[in-house]
Amino acid sequence: MTENTTSSSTPLADLSAAGVSIWLDDLSRTMISSGELQQLIDTRHVVGVTTNPTIFANALSDGEAYTEQVQQLAAAGSDVDTTVFALTTEDVRNACDVLKPVFDASGGVDGRVSIEVDPRLEADTEGTVEMAKKLWAEVDRENLFIKIPATVEGLPAISQVLAEGISVNVTLIFSLDRYRGVMNAFLTGLEQAREGGKDLSTIHSVASFFVSRVDSEIDNQLDAIGTPEATALKGKAGLANARLAYQAYEEVFSTPRWQNLADDGANAQRPLWASTGVKNPDYPDTLYVDGLVAPNTVNTMPHATMEATADHGVIPADSVTGTYAESQQVLDDLERVGVSYAQVVDTLETEGLDKFVKSWAGLLDSVQGELDRLGGEAR
Repeated sequence: MTENTTSSSTPLADLSAAGVSIWLDDLSRTMISSGELQQLIDTRHVVGVTTNPTIFANALSDGEAYTEQVQQLAAAGSDVDTTVFALTTEDVRNACDVLKPVFDASGGVDGRVSIEVDPRLEADTEGTVEMAKKLWAEVDRENLFIKIPATVEGLPAISQVLAEGISVNVTLIFSLDRYRGVMNAFLTGLEQAREGGKDLSTIHSVASFFVSRVDSEIDNQLDAIGTPEATALKGKAGLANARLAYQAYEEVFSTPRWQNLADDGANAQRPLWASTGVKNPDYPDTLYVDGLVAPNTVNTMPHATMEATADHGVIPADSVTGTYAESQQVLDDLERVGVSYAQVVDTLETEGLDKFVKSWAGLLDSVQGELDRLGGEAR
């Protein structure tokens, strides 16, 4: 199906018109150089890009696109960490340049590309802050987002990085309590930025609330419980949790504390729906798109989810506000049948961090192998 940016009758156009920014959850050098990224902007309403260690590991496995730069770095004697830093920041810088017209047209709201701090720093507040500043300086593009995981140690890092005037994408949020902590860290960071004389209007942020992984973990537990009551709750937790997050967003960004910052030019931290590819084939493949339509949000999608939405998404004007009582009932019912929300979100955060650390380790191994091979050829 061909998407037309001038048409208002396609699902992706409808999603954009409803106030949802469509971001692609993928990036590679080939995607940039081939024009594919620009094509997605032109035909799929894509207005942003997110990356993570797994995405970079997959991209760099396509060694052909990176061979020349790795060869140069090997000849210069670069170690593996320096090489990965150089490779990933170049891709993100080039993607920022492709998306700069979107950034300008949206007044800085969209046209963003996200790059994550080294996941091995997830428990190191000061290390995270220093890495964020280093990435921001190296990419040197105003439409960059620095991704920082929403760990306990990450919260003060988020505030400190925002206080420096650096825009932040807070990632790996699973729980409502942690999300409230993230919004508090955001407000604190803006207050510190204002005290430091920063222009609040130039600082942007999103909070990435993960969706499908919640259903995957809870559905497994519901299957183990096996009662009719438990089975009836399958596939409901992800949407319920995210919708209650939007309720929390509405509450926080209507407070006097926020209004005080807004009066000085601050931009609200938008909720971003992450992990929106459906993992259970029994569920509609656009479940986490159609079910999370709300103003001033972002949905970052893998290619398959984006194409499914373009083909047969059914986009309501709003599928979130007005669902809060029903969503809370889902979480209450889950506790009643024996699913611990607190245990689920703790497990998901731990697994999410472990996955990124393992992906990063694999990335370092593969790049080290290329450095060894190409460095040997240079000699």
